[in-house]
Amino acid sequence: MIKKSLGILLLFSVVCLDSVNSAEKDIYKKIDLFGEVLEKINKEYVDEIDQSESMDSAINGLLQSLDPYSAYMSPEIFNEMQTETSGEFGGLGIEVSMESGVVKVISPIDDTPASRAGIKAGDYIVKIDDTQVQGKSLAEAVDLMRGPVGSGIELTIRRRGEKKALKFNITREIIQIASVKSDLLEDNIGYIRLTSFNDNSGKQIEKEIKKLEKNKKVKSYILDLRNNPGGLLSQAIKITDFFLDNGEIVSTKSRKPSENRRWFAKQGDLTNGKTLIVLINYGSASASEIVAGALKDHKRAILLGENSFGKGSVQSIIPLKNDGAIRLTVAKYYLPSGKSISDVGVSPDIDISEETDDFKIKTDTDNQLSYAIKLLNG
Repeated sequence: MIKKSLGILLLFSVVCLDSVNSAEKDIYKKIDLFGEVLEKINKEYVDEIDQSESMDSAINGLLQSLDPYSAYMSPEIFNEMQTETSGEFGGLGIEVSMESGVVKVISPIDDTPASRAGIKAGDYIVKIDDTQVQGKSLAEAVDLMRGPVGSGIELTIRRRGEKKALKFNITREIIQIASVKSDLLEDNIGYIRLTSFNDNSGKQIEKEIKKLEKNKKVKSYILDLRNNPGGLLSQAIKITDFFLDNGEIVSTKSRKPSENRRWFAKQGDLTNGKTLIVLINYGSASASEIVAGALKDHKRAILLGENSFGKGSVQSIIPLKNDGAIRLTVAKYYLPSGKSISDVGVSPDIDISEETDDFKIKTDTDNQLSYAIKLLNG
């Protein structure tokens, strides 16, 4: 009996080893095939090519085939990302990703050139000045959009519902983001606008809530996360906790079970349970979706506006031996309900779309904010 069991075990081990060897052999064949293709291109292609650039494109293609957020950064681009260029280069004020070979706008940031020009979440940038975006990596496209402060740039945009491409002429500026703004609206509604999740967002939100709470007449709150592309997970957790007394806020899951994590709220709702409406739209992504989704799952807030973007993944920057790096998706976010945000986003409890083409947040054209105010006033 023991001999028979041992024989089965040995046979199983040999089969497994053969499977591994077969898989490895297949990988080596593919690597050989890649080398052959590169050699043919180098010899036969109509124009002379830069083999180094071709290899960079191949690596980037591999990463972008995984998801829109994974990408390769050459040593030059990685170095630029790490270097502070205060006063030297300007930007447009948009958060972007890559989708189907073109740059997709996740969100324009408040009070920036892109926002003022009329760029919208979900727009596809197909051309930057005279350069087609198709075939470029996300890092290359972003590099094309950077330039000296005061210099002009033309973006050619494809927008859902528009038959013709739209052109926007924008002047680059130094992008300075005031991530938190607050106001006391009519009928004593505390309004807090959060445009990004940076190092100080939690402290700023806490300060604004406490300032509003000193006014004993404040009866309810509006937290505006529209066109907020996200940022630091730690700040999303901290800000969500301000409105909860207990319960799970978010969890992350990866291929390595040891790296799976869960975060919970601590006792102490800074607003003392006052009615809360959270405004979201397609430009609300990542950390914004964590906050909105957690507050919805705990029935702590009413979500109003449009379905959010659907970026529910965690990226890590991993340095490489050549002094470049890869941005790689290493985990996914999950809401307290267990739902993943990825690709589906967070749906509002009350679906209210932007009514006009000249819609601007917190102006007379902001029908979503107007609806929220009416709702809170009964």
